[in-house]
Amino acid sequence: MIALIQRVRSARVEVEQQIVGAIDAGLLALVAVQPDDGEAQAKRLLERLLGYRVFGDEQGRMNRSLADTGGGLLLVSQFTLAADTRKGMRPSFTSAAPPEHGRHWFERLVELARAAHPGVEIGRFGAHMEVHLVNDGPVTFWLEAP
Repeated sequence: MIALIQRVRSARVEVEQQIVGAIDAGLLALVAVQPDDGEAQAKRLLERLLGYRVFGDEQGRMNRSLADTGGGLLLVSQFTLAADTRKGMRPSFTSAAPPEHGRHWFERLVELARAAHPGVEIGRFGAHMEVHLVNDGPVTFWLEAP
């Protein structure tokens, strides 16, 4: 699994002009599932999402995690993160999971996240989404759970 995380002051996802998920301060995680991903990858990615230290402490240093701050977590499926862009002028999506596999493991990640952390919101799998965010920093990281 891959996640592109952004520390945000706020973020929301809209589908057909309707808000389907929204958070105040916390993390926006764009998540891609790859063909070989399963339970181990979902658990490891969640561990990293909740434990990655990207929030400022009293001295302003990035020493606090989402678990420490209790901030929101907005999970948005985005298969394009798994694209192979190494050659040509058009991405290949052979490294992304097929839709059924991707949906299953994205939904499992959501289930695990909601059991472990308050304030978990989601986009809508497979929908055309508009993602609105106020990036705080900007602070953006690429996480993988191979």
